Amino acid sequence: MRKIISGLFIFINVFILAQDEIKFQDIPFKDLIAKAKKENKLVFIDAYASWCGPCKMMEKNIFTKKSVGDFYNKNFVNARIDMEKGEGREVAQKFGVRSYPTYLFLNGDGELVSQNYGYMEESLFLAMAQEINAPNNKKGSLKERFANGEKDKDFLINIMKLNSSSDYEFAKKASERYFENKSKDEEFTKDEAGLLFYFLKSSDDVNYKTFVAKKAEILKFLPEENYNEFNNQLVLGKVVEESIDDKAKKINDAYFLKTAEPLVGKEAALTKLNQTKLAYYEQNSNFPEYEKVALDYYKNADTFEPNELLKAAWIFSDHIKTQSSLKKAAEWAEKSVMRGETSENTYILAKLYFNLGSKDLAKNFAEQSKNIANQSGKDASLAQALLNQIK
Repeated sequence: MRKIISGLFIFINVFILAQDEIKFQDIPFKDLIAKAKKENKLVFIDAYASWCGPCKMMEKNIFTKKSVGDFYNKNFVNARIDMEKGEGREVAQKFGVRSYPTYLFLNGDGELVSQNYGYMEESLFLAMAQEINAPNNKKGSLKERFANGEKDKDFLINIMKLNSSSDYEFAKKASERYFENKSKDEEFTKDEAGLLFYFLKSSDDVNYKTFVAKKAEILKFLPEENYNEFNNQLVLGKVVEESIDDKAKKINDAYFLKTAEPLVGKEAALTKLNQTKLAYYEQNSNFPEYEKVALDYYKNADTFEPNELLKAAWIFSDHIKTQSSLKKAAEWAEKSVMRGETSENTYILAKLYFNLGSKDLAKNFAEQSKNIANQSGKDASLAQALLNQIK
């Protein structure tokens, strides 16, 4: 009898605890959004990874609190999504999730209204939710409100911060409206200077007027030398646009250097030209031209960061067939591996060795990549696919 009562007591306790905690919906992403729209709520997504320690601590220590469960269950449609599995990968890419845990709050139109990070104690986790659950965040689509001319400063700053990675052009338009409506007599802050710099790409941009007009105030936050250097980059941005031959899908080197050298000097002009060409030819899948530029630009590989070289090596491993070029790319990847082995750089090196016909080396590094991925809870499918090819 005692055993029965004890078991019943445990069952009741577990049942009560289950009622107290956040109730996470295990439904597809589109259904979460539809449910939030129907119920006039926000979606809360705990974006996690299976290997993340702080994520497990949040699940164990915070999501189970009665105060947390009561508030989140009443006010949000809640979900936990592994960002490295299934549609979690698409969610991570769409909203720029790069660290764990990340907390995403979306409205019924699937738009991000807040994004926060890291382990939080109960009081802070609740305070965050209470602030985000403000009626203003459920007024409707951010883009509709923006299109209707909303000029509230906090609203515009929120758009800038939340969409800077996922929808840069929308965020940039919000920045333009923000600075156009800023009073001339209002003090220019360090945070505003940071936003202004982030959304400036060319001297043709609307925000360039503010950049010039507020120079004296901006110089309170950085040396004039840095201001002038940034201004040169903005001017070069315009030269880049003018140098692109969209019909031929190429960069006019001669025009670029002729126009840019008097502005920033020969060395800076050449660096900017090569960086522009690499980005442009990758974007347009012109890999023969990318190959030429990369081999020339990275010929003194020791002067570049290994991660930058690794990106070029990855592109070579996927798109370049020239043996001498692949050997050079393998040297770039080796520099990254020598700094510290990861599942990514060992995979790239393995693939390059495979493309070069060195199957034993390829197998060795592919196995390393697979092991590192498995140990860290990452996806090892690329390494496994390569091992299958090698066999």
